[in-house]
Amino acid sequence: MHKAGFVNIVGNPNVGKSTLMNQLVGERISIATFKAQTTRHRIMGIVNDEDCQIVFSDTPGVLKPNYKMQEMMLAFSESALADADILLYVTDVVENPEKNMDFLDKVKKMSIPVLLLINKIDESNQETLGTIVEKWHGLLPNAEILPISAKNKFGTDILMKRIKELLPESPAYFDKEQLTDKPAKFFVSEIVREKILRYYDKEIPYSVEVAVERFKEDDKHIHINVVIYVERDSQKGIIIGHQGMALKKVSSEARKSLEKFFDKKIYLETFVKVDKDWRNSERELNHFGYNPE
Repeated sequence: MHKAGFVNIVGNPNVGKSTLMNQLVGERISIATFKAQTTRHRIMGIVNDEDCQIVFSDTPGVLKPNYKMQEMMLAFSESALADADILLYVTDVVENPEKNMDFLDKVKKMSIPVLLLINKIDESNQETLGTIVEKWHGLLPNAEILPISAKNKFGTDILMKRIKELLPESPAYFDKEQLTDKPAKFFVSEIVREKILRYYDKEIPYSVEVAVERFKEDDKHIHINVVIYVERDSQKGIIIGHQGMALKKVSSEARKSLEKFFDKKIYLETFVKVDKDWRNSERELNHFGYNPE
């Protein structure tokens, strides 16, 4: 008997969805930083055993959209409700359970198994946790509640065991060698974006998109050209930095991570271009891969 299914991870921003996904998949598929809105797309990570295939899907944090890009991000999260065999709803010990009732109401109506994961329990105590569990039990009465700490790998083995029990019988959906549904170029842009999130302050990381213009691979090397798009000239100056130092730092750190990810020597060139208002342009957003289809 072979089992296979789609296990989709949803929840509000910054509750640890990407960290959990990386623990479950065992590869650094999703970029995880401390800034909200880190994940902008739906990213699949595939776990293969002899008798089962679990297709995990990490989604952007659910938020009320302020501009077109966030509307498209919300569409990714909502599409995850439509095609899941098992839903992992991630919350943590500090967020207000009633933060996003519209989305919760949709989760409540679902007939598939919902596992409610209370993350970051290492930042709480038994008494507080009891109150949180009670509150969630009232909000999502049909969900199974599991306390976890994704960062410390606490409860993730129990979670994995439960997922395998709940998976439907099915042949594999993807080749058993495959780790993700995303092409190599996607991970290049994600890794560069992670470095930008890490090294720049305030609104800069949210005004930035990364596109891979060239990806040429041979046996030992990969030559990559990346364009960092910003919305304003002033942002371009900040990204490049004094005498190009800021951009050099980002490129150097990205190159190291890319060499680790691809296990090959990387030649990386980065360019910065201004593309005004790309976050509100449907054409530009489609070009950057924000179409949930």
